[in-house]
Amino acid sequence: MKNLNIIDNSGKLFYVGGVVRDELLSRESFDVDIVYEGNAIEHCSCLGEVVRVNPDFGTVRVKIGDEEVDFASTRSEIYPRPGHLPVVEKIGCSLKEDVLRRDFTVNSLAKSLKTGEIVDYTGGLEDLKAGVLRVLHDKSFIDDPTRIIRALKFSVRFGFRLEENTRRLQEEYLANINYDVCYKRIKKEVMETLNLNSQEAFERFYDEGIYKLVSPVEVRRPRVDAVAIVEALGVNMPWLVYAGGLDLSRLELTKVEQRILKDFMEIRGRSLKTDFEIYKAFSPVALETIALYGVWVSKEPVERYLKIKDIKISVTGDDLLALGIKPSKQYVEIFDAVLKEKLKNPQMTKDEEIKFLLTL
Repeated sequence: MKNLNIIDNSGKLFYVGGVVRDELLSRESFDVDIVYEGNAIEHCSCLGEVVRVNPDFGTVRVKIGDEEVDFASTRSEIYPRPGHLPVVEKIGCSLKEDVLRRDFTVNSLAKSLKTGEIVDYTGGLEDLKAGVLRVLHDKSFIDDPTRIIRALKFSVRFGFRLEENTRRLQEEYLANINYDVCYKRIKKEVMETLNLNSQEAFERFYDEGIYKLVSPVEVRRPRVDAVAIVEALGVNMPWLVYAGGLDLSRLELTKVEQRILKDFMEIRGRSLKTDFEIYKAFSPVALETIALYGVWVSKEPVERYLKIKDIKISVTGDDLLALGIKPSKQYVEIFDAVLKEKLKNPQMTKDEEIKFLLTL
């Protein structure tokens, strides 16, 4: 846990959630969540220079020395509509009320900044030792179905398993999904989980039916080493490759993501057999589009492309002009003909390329 220079004379400041879990698992934690049992804005603003205040959520950012630290008030929440964002019911509630709004027992642990004591209202310590993910109440997935995706993420990251009743609740929800939900949160969790770049996460996402949170259309997972394809290509957005076989229209996609999927839809129906067909299909598109083809259509063309992708013709339009060939659609035909030949003979020099095109 990151050592913050905070002096707590009140005994009401607590580390909560993932930072406590990670410390107990001897893992590095990058997000440090600190709550004040009461109104953090009123009681933490004196700890340093106030940088930002959010009265609606009872949070305050304070600069202490060289560090900017976020403090949150303990709060309780309610879900006016299942699957949508909760609203704050009360700011300054008890610590117990605050942790009971969280997703799993292992994420509801708190640690006193003053004494270092671990506060456990939910049995999180026992579940952490047992490697178990347990929801805090039976309506947990109904309130927030993204917790199902989070469960997969934590399961893969830490090797945890779902507690029996939690698994039953997950299966019940996935059999009767509410699609009137906040898809911004769905996308965030899908991205974080599938960007773990884990074959296990990919397989379980489909095999356990978790993908249905994104789209109700039945999808069968391709039996392929998807991670090997993603890693071989050096893909920047693995999640889009793993989820790209779904109807993602409910998610708010960026223009780049939309383009990747559009290109995939344009090439997925092609039977790419020759080196020239493979090269022409893959060279103009993003790596994610190529990986999508490899995972959801056929891996062999992708494996072949990796061997030929660096082949480039040397002859240019200026060379054609110098040969007295005026610019026209013929240029494309010439370049394609030279490329076909060079794919057969990658060692061709520029002089050999020119000699060849003169025979066309």
